[in-house]
Amino acid sequence: MGIIFRLDRVMADRKISLGELAKRIDLTDSNLSILKTGKAKAVRIATMDALCRELRCQPGDLLEYQGEEMVEKDK
Repeated sequence: MGIIFRLDRVMADRKISLGELAKRIDLTDSNLSILKTGKAKAVRIATMDALCRELRCQPGDLLEYQGEEMVEKDK
């Protein structure tokens, strides 16, 4: 499994749209969508910084680790 990006949850909690957030952090809608859907393979620290600033959250609010052992436990 690995690291899961939870941007969708934080955005929903803050009631902010993808377009509005993209504009605020100077990122294209499509690049932010890649992050939101968990399809990104990497994220820049500057992007994380901007996300945390605009969403008023910590990096740990946006990321979650789900290792193999956690997946086995859930079965």
